[in-house]
Amino acid sequence: MAERDKNLDKASRKALKLLSKGELTVGEIVEKLARELGLEDYEAARLVYKLREEGKIVILDPKPPTNFLGYLLSTRPAWFWLLTLAIALTNTSIYILPQQPPFRYIRYILGSVFVLYLPGAALIELLYPKRGDLSQLERFALSIGLSLALVPLVGLVLNYTPWGIRLNPIVASLTLLTLTLALGAVYRKYTYHILVNRPGKA
Repeated sequence: MAERDKNLDKASRKALKLLSKGELTVGEIVEKLARELGLEDYEAARLVYKLREEGKIVILDPKPPTNFLGYLLSTRPAWFWLLTLAIALTNTSIYILPQQPPFRYIRYILGSVFVLYLPGAALIELLYPKRGDLSQLERFALSIGLSLALVPLVGLVLNYTPWGIRLNPIVASLTLLTLTLALGAVYRKYTYHILVNRPGKA
């Protein structure tokens, strides 16, 4: 494995020379690198990913969305739809599924994720919209930490409202808060995406 990584490091220098000759699609880049450098397709794809992460090449969207709704309904914010699905499943487990085993354990698992991870994850995506701002481990750890800070604040606010700290107000408040933060994050990512892929961007 180390020898293969060493060969890929050597190949990255050759790849940069090959890719400096004109603009290509990602598929064409992978095909060209595989052919010219004698790599397997997955190795060439991994090399392209590595060069992009290191900022040595720029991959632009040939058809960026023209509006926010188009971006939202595309596959680009897949994380948002996964988060929305997790919220929907949690609400389903609370209000629709029977409260006997094994459904009760499903409720425990989804409820834990709903309270301990999702609000913080949405806030982290809002604060750090660019992919390279934080590593995945940092995002995960900060998501849990921020959730542990946000959820008590929600409870504190609810304590001073007529609804109080009960199941329905807590579920509704956390759902609304998480979705609001996530939509804000999607909008920030959309503006960054448009900025990076605007015409004439090098």
